[in-house]
Amino acid sequence: MSKKTKLSLTMAIMRRRLADDERGATAIEYAMIAAGIGVAIAAAVTSLGSAVSNLYTSIASIFG
Repeated sequence: MSKKTKLSLTMAIMRRRLADDERGATAIEYAMIAAGIGVAIAAAVTSLGSAVSNLYTSIASIFG
């Protein structure tokens, strides 16, 4: 078998392996899920912070 044929065969095998490998796609999916959870947490904390601030302001106006 010539070097060119071996190289061509090796490249074909590597292309097939690369096409069948889904680890990168799975990592991206997990990163997107984590980002979505992070956005939800940030929104909840912001909303909760505003609510707590308003609560303390109303309490301070009652007792202040």
